[in-house]
Amino acid sequence: MSEEKTKPTVPTGHSRFLTTRQKEPTEQGFVGYETIWESFQTEVPYETPKTP
Repeated sequence: MSEEKTKPTVPTGHSRFLTTRQKEPTEQGFVGYETIWESFQTEVPYETPKTP
């Protein structure tokens, strides 16, 4: 009756701390999205304090 419609590909989204990518469609036609978070702060290696 009607043709099967396909979802258009979505471009990769970028924001300050977040990147979103579209995954490949599954067998059922579900299209998921992958979210990648960048860390908000940097970690400094621990240094032992000086002894008095």
